[in-house]
Amino acid sequence: MTPISRRSLLAAGSVAPLFAQSGGGGGGSSKGRLVYIGTYTKGSSKGIYAAHFDSGTGEMTTPKLVAETPNPTFLALSPDRKYLYAANEVENYKGTHNGSLVSYKVDRNTGQLTEINMVDSNGSGPCHLAVDQTGHTVVTANYGSGSAASYHIDDGRMSDAVSKFQYHGHGADEKRQEGSHAHCTTVSPDNRFVLVNDLGLDKIHVYHLNPSTAELKPADPPAWDAAPGSGPRHLVFHPNHRIVYSNNEMKNNVDVLSWDPAKGTLKTLQSVSTLPPDFKEENSTAEIAVDSKGKFVYVSNRGKDSIAVFSVNPQNYTLTLIANTSTGGKTPRHFALDPTEKWLLAENEEGGNIVSLHRDPSSGLLSPTGKSYSIESAVCLLFV
Repeated sequence: MTPISRRSLLAAGSVAPLFAQSGGGGGGSSKGRLVYIGTYTKGSSKGIYAAHFDSGTGEMTTPKLVAETPNPTFLALSPDRKYLYAANEVENYKGTHNGSLVSYKVDRNTGQLTEINMVDSNGSGPCHLAVDQTGHTVVTANYGSGSAASYHIDDGRMSDAVSKFQYHGHGADEKRQEGSHAHCTTVSPDNRFVLVNDLGLDKIHVYHLNPSTAELKPADPPAWDAAPGSGPRHLVFHPNHRIVYSNNEMKNNVDVLSWDPAKGTLKTLQSVSTLPPDFKEENSTAEIAVDSKGKFVYVSNRGKDSIAVFSVNPQNYTLTLIANTSTGGKTPRHFALDPTEKWLLAENEEGGNIVSLHRDPSSGLLSPTGKSYSIESAVCLLFV
């Protein structure tokens, strides 16, 4: 693994701008909206890439490297979109077995990133991070070591860890769940709690968040328990802020949970498969998303290599599987809806491509567009 060096790579002005300057604002240009792409840095991929996406046609330009950094496998933006944060999924930060987090200043006219600082993730293999609604807290999940940490932010600069949590124990599956594997951090819509999905322990840890200091304190109870051997991976809040959808990587299903925003507690309402009944091959789920109207939920299947589409019952918010649409490539680790929600971009990690799918807002269904963009080991995409 290539050692990490702290550097401001490909700083603004060092290469040709990705965008012509535009007075349109919103991070876009006359050519479309800025997107950032995180990758595993193996083969031809070197770090974070940028492109622009046209929401009128569903087309994306050729991604260009804007920050060379090792394994930036998950990206997050500050609420004001001035700063981008990346989790470097490595185990060699400054001679330790830990990974690192990097903050960048975003130039929305050129697409360039300028590094602000890099900090210890306080665990190995950080695979996810999130920014709170004030823009003053970053929280990360370390998959390898089974730990989580929070950091205070000041003008894009991250502090050393404010809170650190090391998880202990194991799950039902001796091979996959020999210990904790924290996989996702989510800030509640009211900015009062942080939820940490733990694939290894079949738990969602819950913390009180102090946004002014970035300090986390365990809630009471401190966690919700998933079914043994499920492997909770990622979660998303319904727009009503009282329902949570959590996808289980190992059981290939989605848990529908009620959320009490006053107490910070979860309760199981439903578990539903992401796969059609006749699919019997190996599969694992990855990303999950809900549309802004709360009518449809989407989950990526790796093995089936599809996006599972669910309709949401408007009375009780339970899910019904209505389709599985091919992602046009192998192993869709991540996907993202564009801001207009007319398109879904799927990042096929092993397929080496990003595929654009059209979305029907009324039916929620996805359809192929034939548009595919080559990029090796793309595993995260972020619209600016």
